[in-house]
Amino acid sequence: MKTLRSIALAAICVAALVSGPASGLLPPVNAAQSSAEILWDRWGVPHIFAPDLDQAMFAFGWAQMQSHGDLILRLYGQSRGRGAEYWGAEYLDADRWVRTMGVPARAAAWEKQQTPEASRALKAFAEGINAYATQHADRLDASVRVVLPVTVSDLLAHVQRVVHFAFLANPQSLEPQMRRWADAGSNTWAVSPKRSASGRALLLANPHLPWVDFFTWYEVQFSSPTLSAYGAALVGMPFPGIAFNDRLGWSHTNNTIDGADLYELLLADNGYRWEGGVRPFETRTETLRIRQSDGSLKEEALTIRESVHGPVLRATAGKALALRVAGIDQPGILDQYLKMMRARNLAEFEAALRPLQMPFFTVMYADRDGHIMHLFGGRTPARPAGDYQWSGIVPGTGAATLWTSTHPYAELPRVVDPSSGWLQNANDPPWTTTFPLAIDPDKFPRYMAPRGMSFRAQRSADLMEADSSITFDEFGQYKQSTRMALADRILDDLLPPAKAAGGAAAEAAAVLEAWDRNADAESRGAVLFEAWFRLLSRAGVVFATPWSEASPRTTPDGLRDPAAAVRALAQAADQVRKTHGSLDVAWGQVYRLRIGGKDLPANGGPGDLGIFRVVGFTEDKDGKMRASGGDSYVATVEFSQPVRARSLISYGNASQRGSAHIGDQIELFAKKQLKPVWLVRAEIERNLERREVVKR
Repeated sequence: MKTLRSIALAAICVAALVSGPASGLLPPVNAAQSSAEILWDRWGVPHIFAPDLDQAMFAFGWAQMQSHGDLILRLYGQSRGRGAEYWGAEYLDADRWVRTMGVPARAAAWEKQQTPEASRALKAFAEGINAYATQHADRLDASVRVVLPVTVSDLLAHVQRVVHFAFLANPQSLEPQMRRWADAGSNTWAVSPKRSASGRALLLANPHLPWVDFFTWYEVQFSSPTLSAYGAALVGMPFPGIAFNDRLGWSHTNNTIDGADLYELLLADNGYRWEGGVRPFETRTETLRIRQSDGSLKEEALTIRESVHGPVLRATAGKALALRVAGIDQPGILDQYLKMMRARNLAEFEAALRPLQMPFFTVMYADRDGHIMHLFGGRTPARPAGDYQWSGIVPGTGAATLWTSTHPYAELPRVVDPSSGWLQNANDPPWTTTFPLAIDPDKFPRYMAPRGMSFRAQRSADLMEADSSITFDEFGQYKQSTRMALADRILDDLLPPAKAAGGAAAEAAAVLEAWDRNADAESRGAVLFEAWFRLLSRAGVVFATPWSEASPRTTPDGLRDPAAAVRALAQAADQVRKTHGSLDVAWGQVYRLRIGGKDLPANGGPGDLGIFRVVGFTEDKDGKMRASGGDSYVATVEFSQPVRARSLISYGNASQRGSAHIGDQIELFAKKQLKPVWLVRAEIERNLERREVVKR
């Protein structure tokens, strides 16, 4: 590995978003240039100008370390399954999970299966990480430097741990009724020229993830002769997961895919029953090391049993549960995303997607040609016929229930250029992506996706359908909506009986009637409404009419038990008054944005209330609710010539101690504003914080 060295700063005549000479923009980087230049803008976003892909990837690794070094090294250590060895017993369960899933060994195998270009790019990214750590060891916490040097296998292990064994299958969501990551989600829109005021396609990227750990987003721009794109990567990832270039872009949401199954095995004779006989487990033993408080290491043997289905997670007397996960034999994620970023039109983009190397996520797409697309992406197992509860625990005694392949691209739910002119997804199944419905769910296997449409998804569709000529400014404003669709649906059923009841219920009804039905900082009544709904939900079924496929955007509706709803309202009123002092306490007085030393009133709230601007909260020591997830990376893009965009990372583009960019965007978040995205070098230099030249 070459050592990074400083070189004299020089102006390099390059342009952003150049995919090659045919792009029609300014000329690409001079081929004689031997180093990458990072222009850091005033929001801490690195704009990487490089002569080739390898130099760009080296600079990307370097930049991520500068912004998130401690976090990245801690994540890579955990992806090795050695967190407890490095930092103590609190990481032991995570190590057991990673080792049981075979992540480190599979990552080493994946390294050998990369294309030559992807292999070089991964190597360059790892070199950038290590070079930064070598030159700036003093900026890293001493406890994480034990992970160095980082290898290509570490990068691929991190990809697997996050994509396959957190989003697709994870320890918390592998209960029979929980088949996908429940604490994360997203919104996304695509608008065609027929509904855009400018006649240009629009795209919204709006993932909702916890504001911690490997869910952290990192915004970046690449500009080189062979890779030019702008977007955001999950921290530690060697590629942006959401991005756009000057011709097209895409976003992701967590889809309702069932890409993993739990199988019940019947144990017998040191094996398990299979096809009328007994099949032995494949067994391996790994050694876990746990750092003790005195610095010594304690060893623990971890015996892992593998069935034909996958590894055993749990065993009781006579039975065991084994996990089968789709996509773990697909090592080409980086190669796929490079091709997605390089695509120039819908045909090229779909060609990049077709291998389905990413086993998860909805794909929402828009381009300069005016096309929009929604794909229910990922690897859905092609499950055998039979009346099996695939969302629960499946019998594992024979081949009749064992899937061995996944549905190809052509068999996935997909919509291109619908007559409505818009597409939406708010983690709802693909069937409700637009109206009139463009996909018939009866033409797909029942296990492909469930049927239903949440209040948030209904609100999403209503926002898109309401405006037949959406401006770029309006597009961003609609994204910030905090209107509670649930309140619009149900208050008309609650208020009359509550007023008639008198007392606390009538007083609370007066507050709710005066409320603007938003979760803005100054909204008075939102705190009371949420408290009431939580109490009523815990008591049982809320609605008189459940959700219906025949009325997907107007159900559920009505109160099943109005008297119980009035009692819950009186109880909620008492609770809110005691906790917050008044029934009409402002939302932002209770719900706060606390990051980077700032403490601001929040807006937005839980998606199950039908709020499009999703923010999740955690109770703080003082009883206030602190924003801890939800809206994380937001980007609105118009595919004009040139393309224009706005974006925000709620918690800022850095977590490294001492960085000025921890929480520096939260004030914009509080004001419901996005920052401009600077794409052209001249714009970037007008908003420059500093420049840096890095060389492999």
